[in-house]
Amino acid sequence: MSATSGPTMPRLVGIGLLAAALFSITFVLNRAMSLGGGHWVWSASLRYVDMAVLLALWLLLRRGPAYLGAVLRLFRARLGFWLLAGGIGFGVFYACCCFAADHAPGWIVAATWQLTILATPFVLRAFGARVPLHGLLFLGLIFLGVVILNLQRVSTGVGLAQVLAGVVPVMVAAIAYPVGNQLLNRARHARDSAAVLLCDPVASVLLLTLGALPVFMVLIVAFRPPPPGMGQVGATAVIALVAGCLATTLFLYARNLSNDALRIAAVDATQAAEVGFALVGEMFMLGMPPPDLLAWAGLLAVMGGLVGFTLQGRN
Repeated sequence: MSATSGPTMPRLVGIGLLAAALFSITFVLNRAMSLGGGHWVWSASLRYVDMAVLLALWLLLRRGPAYLGAVLRLFRARLGFWLLAGGIGFGVFYACCCFAADHAPGWIVAATWQLTILATPFVLRAFGARVPLHGLLFLGLIFLGVVILNLQRVSTGVGLAQVLAGVVPVMVAAIAYPVGNQLLNRARHARDSAAVLLCDPVASVLLLTLGALPVFMVLIVAFRPPPPGMGQVGATAVIALVAGCLATTLFLYARNLSNDALRIAAVDATQAAEVGFALVGEMFMLGMPPPDLLAWAGLLAVMGGLVGFTLQGRN
């Protein structure tokens, strides 16, 4: 697929926005579980165990045992690749996000997570792709909004150690997620038999999920968290279905529709909308007070960058 062919930018952004709305449930429920005393290791681990089961059942029922067997054989045949891509893109990413939820409100974690938008062009360049400058200008506006949102938290008197505990892990996650996704994108556009299976976004998410499971096994052994309560088990099941299966599948579907660097970066940029969705979710579900003027200014900057990405795709 050439850089000028394929789906339009508005279509890609629209799919990405729907995925962002579903993804935002993760930040709200992770914060709710943290406030309820649930350990972050279980918040991370249970989601991906549930995802593996749900995705495998989906492929079994919709595609049949032969198809699911082919996906599992691909996982076994390229075990090292899937452990790398899934371990980084899903394992490291989500463990860091769940840890951060213990130290910051969900919408702040969502805001800091948008650093992935800034990290994506550098990840793409590391993979040999070229990102045009006019795309980076809109990414800069989104990043400015993220900075303002984090400054708003500092201005409320939150201690530096707590701020860093909510920021630094998400910075790691912001790099890990596009690395894992770009590894998948390269495999998807390779000219071999595996690329056919990877056209199915559900199969792709299942392969990455299986690759991430060893990361969570290590975390459980290392931290030895107390058993999760039923509320945490239920909440992680909801996250697994809505954010893990539906949102991730939609996001990867949009991202892999093109191998053009600017369009990939644009899809990644739609995840900036998670900030707004998570903010509204915490206000209604957790009773969080509305943000102040500075926070609203940051949110508008994030959304302005997103709109700029969409409009420049029409030019």
